[in-house]
Amino acid sequence: MFTGIVEELGEVTGVEELGDASRFRLRGPVVTAGAGHGDSIAVNGVCLTVVELDGDEFTADVMAETLDRSSLGALAPGSRVNLERPTAVGARLGGHIVQGHVDGVGTLVERKASEHWEIVRIGLPAQLSRYIVEKGSITVDGISLTVVDAGPDHFTVSLIPTTLALTTLGTKQPGDPVNLEVDVVAKYVERLLSAERSAAADAAAAGTAGGAPVPVRPDPAEDSR
Repeated sequence: MFTGIVEELGEVTGVEELGDASRFRLRGPVVTAGAGHGDSIAVNGVCLTVVELDGDEFTADVMAETLDRSSLGALAPGSRVNLERPTAVGARLGGHIVQGHVDGVGTLVERKASEHWEIVRIGLPAQLSRYIVEKGSITVDGISLTVVDAGPDHFTVSLIPTTLALTTLGTKQPGDPVNLEVDVVAKYVERLLSAERSAAADAAAAGTAGGAPVPVRPDPAEDSR
């Protein structure tokens, strides 16, 4: 579990193609400090497992499923990446609940510079738009951000100087892909409501099957009179 607060801007130092997977070698002195084999580290918002450690570098295997559903397949030696270690139990939740499970890949569409911040517009897959609301949370390349405006095929975020200086969003240009993870709470709520609607529909269909009326339970108040 992560919070979307990037700890450092790391670098890809090697990519090995393994047929149906890739092995990435990444440099990150902060996130490797105290890390061990099997630990999790978020790379551009994707939760990866540490395979090997060598000084301030670590390697991680990325399956075809992850390569297909994220922008990690576009990384090459020299690419900069956002890195974050899992949050510790009892620590402050600085951003929001982030799982490191990418829901889709968006595209940076436009960026507008202001005096003290920058507005960035990001296009997103249509199936994700229902999870994004104004002033809600969204994870972009592993960064917890607040949605300024939400449209049917895009959303905008405001980036403060710290975010511009310490994450990949400071250098991303229009056309560049970004990993998106929507708020997991929204997905669970949708799933629960969908299950309730389905159960209600099944009950209604069963009650009216064959034209038989649905039994009505007597009101206890009527029995007492």
